[in-house]
Amino acid sequence: MRQNSENQLPLTPFWPHHQLSEELQMISRILDENSEILDLILHDLSDKKDLGRGAPGMTAEQVLRCALLKQLHQLSYRNLTFHLIDSMSARSFCRLPAHWRPSASVLQSNISRISASSWQVVNRVLVNWASRRGLERGRKVRIDATAVACDIEYPTDSRLLYDSIRVLTRLLRRQGANCPSRCRRAKKRVLEIRNRRGERRRAAYRDLLKVARQVSGYARLALAEQSTLLIQVEEKVRHHLRLLSKVIDQSERRVLGGESVPAGEKVLSIFEPHSDIIQKGGREPVFGHKIYLTCGRTSLLLDCVVERGNPADATRTRSMLERQQKIYGRYPRQASLDGGFASRDNLQWAKHHVKDVAFAKKCGSQVEQMVKSSWVYRQLRRFRAGIEGCISTLKRVFGLRRCGWKGWEHFQQYVHLSVVTFNLVVLSRLLL
Repeated sequence: MRQNSENQLPLTPFWPHHQLSEELQMISRILDENSEILDLILHDLSDKKDLGRGAPGMTAEQVLRCALLKQLHQLSYRNLTFHLIDSMSARSFCRLPAHWRPSASVLQSNISRISASSWQVVNRVLVNWASRRGLERGRKVRIDATAVACDIEYPTDSRLLYDSIRVLTRLLRRQGANCPSRCRRAKKRVLEIRNRRGERRRAAYRDLLKVARQVSGYARLALAEQSTLLIQVEEKVRHHLRLLSKVIDQSERRVLGGESVPAGEKVLSIFEPHSDIIQKGGREPVFGHKIYLTCGRTSLLLDCVVERGNPADATRTRSMLERQQKIYGRYPRQASLDGGFASRDNLQWAKHHVKDVAFAKKCGSQVEQMVKSSWVYRQLRRFRAGIEGCISTLKRVFGLRRCGWKGWEHFQQYVHLSVVTFNLVVLSRLLL
């Protein structure tokens, strides 16, 4: 008989009959079968100054599961807090007590402490577990590269100069140092540079550089007076002063001197100075970092490497295959790679370890030199195309199009967290 209201809600964990809920249940079982992962997370979370006092904080298991849930649904920390309060499936997956409601700052401080190396080891544990279960043995692999953008604006010299002036002025004035504000004048010069051409544009650049040198002088004067700045502020001022000097140098060389500044010497952002220029073919440049991915037959990502700079793909063919030898104790039987990895030296080396090697572009090599027949070559080329779908899913669903975390270390953490989350979803669907 229909009732007016429910007197008491069930106290046991509740998993609704839904595809996403079933995937979370399967991911939970996979994590339970690989409990050694928690020791890695606990090591990163442990405070070296811990004296055994105070609240215990979130457990390693809770932090790991909250990080995976955040990346799986592409939630901000604020929205993650709401889902942990509102969703019974989320609370059951993260195994949070009914009375505990972690804040966004608590979640951020805990998740950000898991190092990139720990996420790499977690992925290695999952890959080995899949091998033992017979889900993915790594006998047939495909390798490709892609670029992940940093969360920065399109870099221009005028914008970099203005950002440096603005940040240094704010730091100095907050500490009471003698630094008249030149931000309004600098902003006007940036607008003139954007809307003018020829000599008038160069004149605006000269005035903007003059303002930048004035602010740089104020900062050096404040650093000379040690009592003016706090230690933490002094480190920030020195950091931004070094970046401003580089930006002034590259602006003078490029705009006033007409010189082509090498990509390795450019500053692309004063907030993310680790960013690189990734140029591939005739596409638009990406300001971030290049990553190399190795994918198996089941679309499981067996390996991920985050690079500094923009190395040629052909220089990474040997190292990516050698990493497979370290993971499985053997080289794969078949390997299919993008055309950028192709060279005669790479083919000659790979044929000593891998039975069939197929590059998307032949680069002067015969099909018979790579594989035993044209049919095998066509099959491996089609097989390699599958990694493009995996990369597309990583970027559209798991947030690898742009990294919103700040700093080089956090950039690596974000990438490897996305890869681990992707692999857990792949494994859960294979088991379901």
